[in-house]
Amino acid sequence: MEHDIYIRCRNKDRNAQRKLYEEYAARFFATCKRYLKNDEDAEEILADSFYIIFTKLEQLKDFQVFDAWAKKIVVNQCLQKLRKKQPFSISIEENFVDLPDSEPENISEERGILSLLNFLPEGCRTIFNLFVMEGYPHKEIAQMLSISEGTSKSQVSFARKKLQELVKLQTINS
Repeated sequence: MEHDIYIRCRNKDRNAQRKLYEEYAARFFATCKRYLKNDEDAEEILADSFYIIFTKLEQLKDFQVFDAWAKKIVVNQCLQKLRKKQPFSISIEENFVDLPDSEPENISEERGILSLLNFLPEGCRTIFNLFVMEGYPHKEIAQMLSISEGTSKSQVSFARKKLQELVKLQTINS
């Protein structure tokens, strides 16, 4: 983000806020979709996140860390939404959703593989996203979700195993 836009956003300039939104909305929406299955929830969280970003921007001292700061807001908003929907629960025994026979995606593309995350149980998918996609360490994930580090590690392992199974199933169905 250009320093000028950052300063103008801090001064509540609507045109600068629109530019910032246009630059980051697609990327942050994709982050929301990794955590939340439906578009309506993802759009709601995206809007809530930008509201927080714009109202708290003056607290950010170094505009060079804006990307990480804003993404953390988006991820935290997604986690709050998941907690509100139902108590966050994790179980190794959770069954993953069966892959439909008519799934047309090409798994060799990153987009196709990312779409397979939607077939994982919610808790497993959330931890996988936090660890693999966002780069949070297990200790921080455990604190964020009020679980043990061991649970975080086992859920990532479980997710990887299930994703491999889904890739094999999709390859066979293609």
